[in-house]
Amino acid sequence: MTQTIGIDIGGTGMKAAIVDVESGELVSEKIKLGTPAGAKPHDVARVCRELVEQLDPGGSLPVGVCFPAVIINEVACSASNVDSSWIGLNVGDLLEETLGRLVHVVNDADAAGYAEYKFGAARDVAGLVLVTTLGTGIGSALIYNGILVPNSELGHISLPGHKRNTAEMLAANVVRVRKRLSWQRWAQHLQLFYTTLERHFSPDLFVVGGGVSKEYAEFFPFLTLRTPIVPAQHFNDAGILGAAALAPFTK
Repeated sequence: MTQTIGIDIGGTGMKAAIVDVESGELVSEKIKLGTPAGAKPHDVARVCRELVEQLDPGGSLPVGVCFPAVIINEVACSASNVDSSWIGLNVGDLLEETLGRLVHVVNDADAAGYAEYKFGAARDVAGLVLVTTLGTGIGSALIYNGILVPNSELGHISLPGHKRNTAEMLAANVVRVRKRLSWQRWAQHLQLFYTTLERHFSPDLFVVGGGVSKEYAEFFPFLTLRTPIVPAQHFNDAGILGAAALAPFTK
């Protein structure tokens, strides 16, 4: 059994668990703590240390972290729902210094998508798997024959007829809730989004994540796609699982 601590850093909450990266099972309780007000780097790093010390006191398990930003060589190149001072910061270096352990950092949507490929709804699917998370925004992950293509950010594309609005401005779940759209009306926006993705990527499978995916039966029937589309399986654990599984020192 190869174990790694997975940490999912969000704008309002942070959660962590010890993961068996061979089976994709959580082998500890999942611990949740609030993200510190302002979500500034050193404050967030201290909460990460608290999570790790609760899970593995006195131990040396490595840590995989998913973070809400474009991550290139562990440097944050954007900042979503966290303080702008993260931009340009090497998140991995900060956390390794704070935790005193090996740390690997990836984008949060990439982690969630990879978890679905490795352990969930897209397990061992050949070809191109396109995972989208529908929530406050739209996250995305591209996995081709098991290889993650990082930082796709497909929620930021423009859709035909809506050049001034990104896909997530039209089709994120928060839009459905805020505008009180019916499932059928919201599905019209999703149809345009997924049809656009089909035209540009010709995927072999769509996986839909985010909390709303638990209610997939309410909106899947309104979608007409040539690509098979399935709901995610791991929901709120996906970030933890994917962050741990993508850590290179677990292989």
